[in-house]
Amino acid sequence: MKKALVILSSLLVAVGAFAQGQVNFANRVVGSYDAPVFVGSLTGAKADATYMAQLYAGPSATSLAPIGAPVPFRTGAAAGYVTSSTAVIPTVAPGAVAQVQIRAWAAAAGASYESALAANGATGQSAILAITTGGAGSPPSLPANLDGLTSFAIGGGVIPEPSVLALGVLGGLALLIRRRK
Repeated sequence: MKKALVILSSLLVAVGAFAQGQVNFANRVVGSYDAPVFVGSLTGAKADATYMAQLYAGPSATSLAPIGAPVPFRTGAAAGYVTSSTAVIPTVAPGAVAQVQIRAWAAAAGASYESALAANGATGQSAILAITTGGAGSPPSLPANLDGLTSFAIGGGVIPEPSVLALGVLGGLALLIRRRK
């Protein structure tokens, strides 16, 4: 009896592990899409290992949650890209539609997107995509690519020095005084 319970519980755990939607966490799939992440603007430098990225997903756009661990961007010729990995979305069934987004931030600003945002660090995010997850069927389908993903920029987070603000105010006052004369 004890042996049968152990086998049954093992089967339930194994089946439960596969009952989750899967996507390919990658911002570049040759022949499908190429969406590097930039710093500052879409014409700026590409994000490198001083920036982190994480997949956020859920059954709706209002229920996005971090999936897996944050990963650094690659360096050199591969800057702007993350290393491809399979992401399992526990709140979405295989073959169901998941809402997916990539969020990125300056690693120096915090260990997570939320902490970087709270610290007014440089952050950025992709558009939210509706993706039909993989993992359905027998044998299970391959993880779904993030088709439709486009490039985005990591920006903001820069608080001007007080001296820069003071110069801006003085310049504005000088223009007002000159205009009145």
